Amino acid sequence: MKIWIKDPLAVFVGEHEQPPKRGILIEDGVICELLYAEPDQFDATMDASNLVVLPGLINTHHHFYQTLTRSVRSAINRPLFPWLEALYPIWAHLREEDIRLSTELAAAELLLSGCTTAVDHHYIVSQEVPDPFSIQVETAHSTGIRAIICRGSMSLSQKDGGLPPDSVVQLDDDVLQESEAFIRKWHDPKPGAMTQVALAPCSPFSVSKQLMLDTANLARREQVLLHTHLAETEDENTFCLTRYGQRPLDYLEEVDWLRATTWLAHGIHFDQAEIERLGRAGLGVSHCPTSNMILGSGLCPVSDLEKAGVRIGLGVDGSASADSSNMMQEVRQALLLQRLHAPPEAITPERALTWATKGGAALIHRDDIGAIAIGRQADLAFFSLDELRFSGAEDPLSALVLSGAYRAKHVMVAGDWLVTDYQLTRLDEHALRNAHNEAAKRLLSRAFC
Repeated sequence: MKIWIKDPLAVFVGEHEQPPKRGILIEDGVICELLYAEPDQFDATMDASNLVVLPGLINTHHHFYQTLTRSVRSAINRPLFPWLEALYPIWAHLREEDIRLSTELAAAELLLSGCTTAVDHHYIVSQEVPDPFSIQVETAHSTGIRAIICRGSMSLSQKDGGLPPDSVVQLDDDVLQESEAFIRKWHDPKPGAMTQVALAPCSPFSVSKQLMLDTANLARREQVLLHTHLAETEDENTFCLTRYGQRPLDYLEEVDWLRATTWLAHGIHFDQAEIERLGRAGLGVSHCPTSNMILGSGLCPVSDLEKAGVRIGLGVDGSASADSSNMMQEVRQALLLQRLHAPPEAITPERALTWATKGGAALIHRDDIGAIAIGRQADLAFFSLDELRFSGAEDPLSALVLSGAYRAKHVMVAGDWLVTDYQLTRLDEHALRNAHNEAAKRLLSRAFC
């Protein structure tokens, strides 16, 4: 069946590319033609004359479970390390139903914001929930969103000089065995994959050096990507210098992570020489502007990183630090924040959208998503300008970013409609919100009993 996305108001195909004025033709979940004239053959049409069409947005760093701990009083107004110390004891009480509900709610939020592919970095493993990752895969699949589930880990507890409590760390050997089994069960390397796996020890302050090195070896053997937090705060730099006698990037190189199959969350506190090293190695960085601002972590030097050859994507980060899971809003935040570091003519709406689409796809080494192009997956987000905030806008594409679009009217993943007329097709938003709210209350109650 061929679907004609007919005569869109605007289509984002790239910063300097000619948009298809007559629309897009989709067949079997794949974009088969960009239209500059009416197609010869089609089976159905969608009138897009009042819609702006974007490639489905790609969220390259998230923590789904943190949707359950938004605006927790003990963590508000704290920088990263004290913030983590306030929240780790709560997260230690997660249950299987919490993982399912938080994954469902995060996926719902992301889809409604025009996001079609989400990376989640989960690293809380306990006796109560020994395999949260498979729960995430199964739940994400039921929502229809594409997912890269990062098999996270922590092995360095407070008694070992790390930050997390003993109840949520694992032995290195257990992490490696379970990671290998998880890859073989769930990772799909084929084009169009709905589920992929990356390996993601949490951070230098929560895992051992040996686990980082062994994980790098496992990732190379199984041909999966590597992901971790790095250079998010000055405290992290100080921790690495104190514990290891080296800066975070030197640490990363020593454990064999300085490679093109690695992407980092945050990447704020690098000096210019380190930025050049990152570029030469071909690493990527997930820029998380809202979280960085809320925690006061600093300003990621995106322009300098890109100039050096570092790939850039966007992430909403955890919903306990960004306090929302809205990718379209993250595009706007990225534009506004980066204009503090570079002139307006350099940080355009198109460039910010590129970070959230082609940039995100490059970060996770996917050449089948992230663009409206022939052969790409039919992952599309449709935005209407029928709101007061857009009234008077001349350029519809720029208006989405500058006037602050936050909810997509329709969203398609692999040719399937997951959002129609602002409503989720696979989830009951009202029932999900109620169940999730109750789960959040129970989690806090367990933690503080």
